[in-house]
Amino acid sequence: MKRILVVGAGGQIGTELVPFLQKNYGEDNVIAAEVRPEVVERLSENSMAIQLDALDFNGYGEAIKKYNIDGIYNLVALLSAKGELNPELAWKINMGALMNSLNLAKELNCALFTPSSIGAFGNSTPHYKTPQDTVMRPDTVYGICKVAGELLGDYYHRRYGVDTRSVRFPGIISNGCLPGGGTTDYAVEVFYEVIKNGRYTCEVPEDAYMDMIYMPDALEATVQLMEADPSRLKHRNSFNIASMSFTPEQIFNEIKKRIPSFTWDYKIDPVKANIANSWPDCLDDTCAREEWDWNPKWGLQEMITDMLKVCEEKVKAGLY
Repeated sequence: MKRILVVGAGGQIGTELVPFLQKNYGEDNVIAAEVRPEVVERLSENSMAIQLDALDFNGYGEAIKKYNIDGIYNLVALLSAKGELNPELAWKINMGALMNSLNLAKELNCALFTPSSIGAFGNSTPHYKTPQDTVMRPDTVYGICKVAGELLGDYYHRRYGVDTRSVRFPGIISNGCLPGGGTTDYAVEVFYEVIKNGRYTCEVPEDAYMDMIYMPDALEATVQLMEADPSRLKHRNSFNIASMSFTPEQIFNEIKKRIPSFTWDYKIDPVKANIANSWPDCLDDTCAREEWDWNPKWGLQEMITDMLKVCEEKVKAGLY
C-alpha cells in the first residue's frame, strides 16, 4: 500500500495506529478521518486529518479518490457495552461503515482492514484455546456485527477479489488514550486510577478470564498482516491473535506487588458481566503464527511495568 485512509481514527486504536502507520509509510501517505470536528482538529496537530462520515457513501468515495487511497483501515465501531444500550444504532454504525468500506474497496480497488473481536464468540464457543474455526453465536449486537463482518469480508474477497484482511482483537490495553465503552476497559482504567487515587472499583467479575493484548503488539499485528504474502493466507477474516489472558483479580494482585497501598473492590455491571462470561478465556492463535508469522512481544509483567510508568508520567503532567 502507498496511500492509506484510517476511518474512525479518533478511537482507542486509531489514535495510536495513525502515527504507527506514518512511521511505516511516511507522514504524507496516511490520512486520518473522523466524523467529529473536534477530534479532527486534535488529529490534525500531528497528521493530515479530514472530517468524514463513513455512513456517507458518496463523501467516503470522494475522499478515497481525492487522496489516491489504495488501503483502507475501517475502525468505525460502537463497542460491546455501549452497543447493548442502543442495538439499532450499533447495527447502523457498525454495519453501515463496513458495507460502505467493502463496496468502495471493490469499486476503487483498495485493500481493506476491518478488525474483528473476541466479541464475535459466545457461550457455545469453546472457551479454552478457542479454535480459529469454531462455533460463533455471540450474545451481543456488537458480536453479531463482527461475525457478519467476517463473513462479508470473506465473501467480497471470494466473489469480487477484494483484498480483505482482519484479526480478532482481544481486549486492547493502551496508554495512548482512555477506552470508550468496551467490556475490557477495566484493564486500562485501573492503571490511571491506581496512580491518581490508589484504588479502583471494577465492574467485571473478579474471576472473568479474558484475552488481552498490549497496544504495541496490536499495531504490529495489524501492519504485519496487511503486508503478509497473500499466497500464504489460508484464512483472512479473521485471525485469532493472542498475547496474555488474566482475570481482574490476577492483574490487580500483580499491580499490588508494585504498589502495596493499592486497594480495589467490585461493583458488578450485569451487562459487562454477561458479556465477559460469554467470551473466550484464551484463543488458539496457531493459524496466525503459521500463515503470517505472528509472534507477540509483550507479556503481562512487561505490560504492567510499562503501563504504570507511562500512566504515572501522564497523570503528573496533568494529561489525565
